[in-house]
Amino acid sequence: MVRVPGTGHTEDMSEDEEHLWYYCVSDGSVRQGKDARGLDRMGPYPDRETAARALEIAAERNKAADKAEDDWNN
Repeated sequence: MVRVPGTGHTEDMSEDEEHLWYYCVSDGSVRQGKDARGLDRMGPYPDRETAARALEIAAERNKAADKAEDDWNN
């Protein structure tokens, strides 16, 4: 079982990984399945729309992590 980003739940990746969506950082495309190399992929995401927001989601998570670190240090 693997947590699927943006959903708050887990899925059995062995059965469904080719049906999930990924964001390819090398060209900015959104793809279904593991079409891009691992280092170029962000995901998996449950749908095309969420995968298209991959960079926005990452920025939101980074901002939250930075705030948590600041709160911890102060």
